[in-house]
Amino acid sequence: MANAPVQRMSQLMAKTLRDDPADAEVLSHKLLVRAGYVRRTAAGIWSWLPLGKKVLTNIERIVREEMDAIGAQEVTLPALLPREPYEATGRWDEYGAELFRLQDRKGGDYLLGPTHEEIFTLLVKDQCSSYKDLPVILYQIQNKFRDEARPRAGILRGREFLMKDSYSFDTEDEGLARSYALHRQAYQRVFERLGLDYRIVAATAGAMGGSKSEEFLAPAEAGEDTFADCPNCDFAANTEAVSYVLAPVDGSAVAAAEEIPTPDTPTIETLAASLGVPASATLKNLLVKVDGEIVAVGVPGDREVDMGKVEDHFAPAVVEMVTETDFAERADLVRGYVGPQGLEKVTYIADPRVAPGTAWITGANKDGMHAKNVVAGRDFEVEEYVDVVVVEEGDPCPKCGTGLTLDRAIEIGHIFQLGRKYADALKLDVLGQNGKPVRVTMGSYGIGVSRAVAALAEQTADEKGLCWPAVVAPADVHVVAAGKALQTELALEVSDKLSAAGLRVLVDDRAGVSPGVKFTDAELMGVPKILVAGRRAAEGVVELKDRRTGDREELTVDEALARLTA
Repeated sequence: MANAPVQRMSQLMAKTLRDDPADAEVLSHKLLVRAGYVRRTAAGIWSWLPLGKKVLTNIERIVREEMDAIGAQEVTLPALLPREPYEATGRWDEYGAELFRLQDRKGGDYLLGPTHEEIFTLLVKDQCSSYKDLPVILYQIQNKFRDEARPRAGILRGREFLMKDSYSFDTEDEGLARSYALHRQAYQRVFERLGLDYRIVAATAGAMGGSKSEEFLAPAEAGEDTFADCPNCDFAANTEAVSYVLAPVDGSAVAAAEEIPTPDTPTIETLAASLGVPASATLKNLLVKVDGEIVAVGVPGDREVDMGKVEDHFAPAVVEMVTETDFAERADLVRGYVGPQGLEKVTYIADPRVAPGTAWITGANKDGMHAKNVVAGRDFEVEEYVDVVVVEEGDPCPKCGTGLTLDRAIEIGHIFQLGRKYADALKLDVLGQNGKPVRVTMGSYGIGVSRAVAALAEQTADEKGLCWPAVVAPADVHVVAAGKALQTELALEVSDKLSAAGLRVLVDDRAGVSPGVKFTDAELMGVPKILVAGRRAAEGVVELKDRRTGDREELTVDEALARLTA
């Protein structure tokens, strides 16, 4: 881009901070605020300042280019949406408290869009009537809204965030598979161009619905997702999508179940200590309510129940823990001593580790009593096997059996084969080749644009500050005038020449600011190249520094221009 304007820091709205914000927990939050990229407006709501907006726009540009390259068409839909389409699909209720709901002055119900499956479906229903109109891929880059209970980690988990969401519409499942593959490849190109380290992992569909689903995760300590990776094969999955193979065993030789006195042992820890057995020999039975009905969840005593998996399994039903009142109303449920044998009016589900033939020590449904030799399939029946335990390091890979490794990551993209869930709810049909209605099948695909900013900051920053890849940086060169009038004059002259050559230039021409502060700010802001007009300015010599490697060299102005514009 020729003649890009020079951005002078003397005129720039970007106040840097020496200290981390008091509420900042993760690196990206600390640095983006300190470097003057973002400012907090309210809990989970952020303002993007000029430098931050440039980074955001650069990421948008790359996303837009790759979406256009697969034939997707960009539209802009409203963020303020009517209740009716979301009620038709059930998501008005399924989203629960995370959905921003509001009413207009006439009492009409609306929401702020978290995703737009329903609205895109209705748009295609209005615009497409024949199989000849399909396939089509539509997308937008728009602010989304989610009423997070605990907004945290800066822009990583906000209540308003920028997202690219796209939707594919096909008449057949094979077409959906092709659209899904196009998006998968486009996402790989996006994240590679951004310079992100990422993994593609199997995922659950959650409230979105549908069948196949994959996440694009950026490994980072600040990540809220945990994914499992197999060191021996190509298996990788969000821990919520890791399954365990049900493997029945022969329990015919196990002695009959026998009740044993175990006073004052209402927890797995106290029970195992009292009997001198490992916690893995015991059966933990967690009681929850699903739309008010009590369900028992059985897992080995040394494992924890992943409530997210339980909630996903029963969605859209509401899952909550049982209370003291529930125990008081059910005398047959003895707190701390619940066992699956003999339970009445309780649905019993279990993790596959509680396989038929396995024997356990578990509650006897009597105060101060447990039972041993309780065999699954003989002494109690499991109504449904569901993967519900929290995945741990070393758990077997579902594909090859090797111990899995666990890592934290930031979700930066998610792709779904939705199928016909939304088309069924909103009756999206087109006329097929035979003149009969054909139900359309859909895919849904998201990229967290503002999240990508944080993910890049987390992965590329060092002890001195941000360290942007050139493709997303707010400038190509950060020119620093180290103090005196002559140095400032040279810095501005070089900046104009670099700008004329098509480079994006940020020049620190601030008067009354010490060279030390300017150097610190240059490293904090993270522009890839730093050019200093310093002690040898009178000789026409400048210092060029690579922000990432720290390599420095002194060059004449002409040599620096040639190097930077090569």
